[in-house]
Amino acid sequence: MSTRTIMIFPQFENMEIINVIRKKYDPLVDLVKPHITIVFPFESEMSNEEISTILDKRLKEIKTFNLKLQGISKLEDTYGNYLFLNVIEGQENIIELHNLLYENEFSDWNLKLPYIPHMTIGNLDDTSKLQDAFDDIKSCQDIFITTINKISVEMIGEHEESIIVIEKEL
Repeated sequence: MSTRTIMIFPQFENMEIINVIRKKYDPLVDLVKPHITIVFPFESEMSNEEISTILDKRLKEIKTFNLKLQGISKLEDTYGNYLFLNVIEGQENIIELHNLLYENEFSDWNLKLPYIPHMTIGNLDDTSKLQDAFDDIKSCQDIFITTINKISVEMIGEHEESIIVIEKEL
């Protein structure tokens, strides 16, 4: 049984700004490229071929869309202490993708948590480190713009590395 995740890997001209922040604050920086998660990590007996067929079916009406990220927020919850780059355009499209998959074949893994599209750029050990990191980068107002035309499925390898196993054009 393998663990997979369904994601968007946006490509921005100014990606180095995100990478500098992630190098400081995200322990996954060397394991997975900057991304927006659509379906959170799930363990399943489904083959990659089965997932690919599901995506063909579910994504056939989904078109490319514009994505704009700007502004930093933070979240403290039971899963960790996170820094997020906020989605300010394309949010409805990402929520549509998220809901479309979780309402159908991926419903068994739906935790029914509120879903706010974002790009994680940090995960800190404790709340005081989170606050320090947030204070360090909260003034970042860079704008990140791209067009999303592809959805990816990654498999999480035995060393927590990201292995892209499926890519679907929109």
